[in-house]
Amino acid sequence: MAMAMAMAMDMASGGWRRILSFAMMSLLILALCILSAAADDGEAIVSRFQEYLRIDTVQPKPDYYKAVDFINSQAKSLSLESQTNEFVKGKPHLLLKWVGSDPTLPAILLNSHTDVVPFEESKWTHHPLHAHMDNQGDIYARGSQDMKCVGMQYIEAIRKLQASGFHPIRSVYLSFVPDEEIGGHDGAEKFAESHLFKSLNVGIVLDEGLPSPSKSYRVFYGERSPWWLVIKAKGPPGHGAKLYDNSAIENLLKSIESIRRFRASQFDLLKAGGIAEGHVVSVNMAFLKAGTPSPTGFVMNLQPSEAEAGFDIRVPPNVDSEALERRLVEEWAPAARNMSFEFKRKHSGDPLLTAADDSNPWWRLFENAVKEAGGRTSKPEIFPASTDARYFRNAGVPAFGFSPISNTPSLLHDHNEYLGKAEYLKGIDVYVSIIKAYASYESKSGSRDEL
Repeated sequence: MAMAMAMAMDMASGGWRRILSFAMMSLLILALCILSAAADDGEAIVSRFQEYLRIDTVQPKPDYYKAVDFINSQAKSLSLESQTNEFVKGKPHLLLKWVGSDPTLPAILLNSHTDVVPFEESKWTHHPLHAHMDNQGDIYARGSQDMKCVGMQYIEAIRKLQASGFHPIRSVYLSFVPDEEIGGHDGAEKFAESHLFKSLNVGIVLDEGLPSPSKSYRVFYGERSPWWLVIKAKGPPGHGAKLYDNSAIENLLKSIESIRRFRASQFDLLKAGGIAEGHVVSVNMAFLKAGTPSPTGFVMNLQPSEAEAGFDIRVPPNVDSEALERRLVEEWAPAARNMSFEFKRKHSGDPLLTAADDSNPWWRLFENAVKEAGGRTSKPEIFPASTDARYFRNAGVPAFGFSPISNTPSLLHDHNEYLGKAEYLKGIDVYVSIIKAYASYESKSGSRDEL
């Protein structure tokens, strides 16, 4: 009897072990299936990004219509409302809308530009329009950082939010604008000044930022004003062997040396640490033009009567621009040395800033959303160059510049621009958190009039 009971218990124990083993195997298979599906989904997300990167929107002849068609196909798959406008013929602006449940609340605008800068193909490891992904998962392409990545991350974040069952309270707009890389005058500027933009009732704009070499994401609340300056010098011509004062090139070189010393003083502040790039004046020579052309190059035994140089100067909001312009008149291009100057581009008026502290509810939401996504933001900065965000700030709407790229060198406009696959996918999750926080914010205190 005891032996029979022992045998029965042993059989029961073996049965439970088999059931447990089967259950564990089933769970393992299910986990593998989930991981496989997630991997497949990740590959599809990256594939769509690569497809966008391969569209040739390189200035000065960007194929805007092909880019708009591609983005529209993505919008259709998400049932987003879509409209294409041409504020300037041949330069389409695409506006998508994810309709919120409360149209009385100010909307969210996620802005990106479709054009990219030119490249020197021979200086790249992989062709800039092939979107090649290497064994480390780095995707090489023009626009991988600036800023086709961000435009696609907006779309993929909405795709994820829709799949999770999320429904926005505030409407979310996605804007794909042309011509940012050549100033944005026929793109974001005209859009921000249009009746269409005013009718959207936008409360906050997100636009591009910069990659961060550290773990923290960079965020920008304003930007430096561009001064594109051409200095011209005149002087008597002379034989190439003659030594004399006040030649055009001698006068120009004195100005260049004065500018170089000022540039070095600003660069020293930056290299000393404790100050970000956007908080010093940058001065860089863009061109130097002099000499008398000949069929084989230049006439070598003739000193020219004119010479000129061009400079790209970026002025932070905290700098006394009037004092800087006095320096230009008195030191860099004094009339007493037969010097003159011309601004090819110069921002007039005080640059507008968006509050990046607890006084701004959009900032609090943004900062918390990044944290909830597992990231962190560094101290808010002045953007060192210019972006389309300035046009929206000029229209009275707060705007932050943000690209969720960390642990990556900044290669905007550089050779071998790339973005890692893992960093791109992580950035989508960051936007999921931000869009969800913004689109769920019900307080009317987020109106533009109170920010």
